[in-house]
Amino acid sequence: MRWYEDESLWSDFSSTMFPAHRWDEVARLVDASPLLAFGSGARVLDLCCGPGVLAVPLARRGDAVTGVDLSASMLKGARKALAGAGAEAELVRADMLEFVRPAAFDVVLNVFTSFGYFDDHEDNVRVLRNAHDSLVPGGRLLIDVMGKEVLAGWIGRPQVVELDDGYVIQRDTVLDSWRRLRTDWTLVRGGTAREASIHCWLYSAAELCALFEEAGFTAVECFGGFDASPYGQTSRRLIVRGTRPQPG
Repeated sequence: MRWYEDESLWSDFSSTMFPAHRWDEVARLVDASPLLAFGSGARVLDLCCGPGVLAVPLARRGDAVTGVDLSASMLKGARKALAGAGAEAELVRADMLEFVRPAAFDVVLNVFTSFGYFDDHEDNVRVLRNAHDSLVPGGRLLIDVMGKEVLAGWIGRPQVVELDDGYVIQRDTVLDSWRRLRTDWTLVRGGTAREASIHCWLYSAAELCALFEEAGFTAVECFGGFDASPYGQTSRRLIVRGTRPQPG
């Protein structure tokens, strides 16, 4: 079983990945971010949608949202969140390595470092090609990750995340000469400890832009945040956006 297929990981660590304050922050981003302004009624694919942190505010403002995730527990949380918000979205259980819906979306989003999960480089490129083929000509893909340049500024220091009923210790380890990252989590709750590890590729801005171009995207741009600020030494995220070109 590959690490991301472990259903207990997503259910056990959901409160760490998606704390209450993140829901509020993302709702504000949807209202304010120029990168998330798509036009009225845009057809949006939220790839690796998790419990609906982004899908809910997008659907609430009127976008036609399709959320795709492999985790049944994440999708269950998304259904609950949508119902609680009085919003509607299509939710699909599928692997991003396989999901393609030709020319069906105006925008594809993959946020919160949900890219680079596959050991084989070509599989990660395939995810980009699937997104490319799922967009209409002129449609855009936006990916949000922890850039290699950003990570280099703070990695090596364990982090502690306080929870209502415990805490999580996070340790990050760079592997394969800065090609990959392993994140180890220890969840301490009720006198017991639960451990899990996540593995993903690390990308610099130049590397991720090159992957977009390899997958067929043009007009590829980098940003340092959802405010569309330039990517630089003070950035906290790496956001890359590319366009499926028009034919001819």
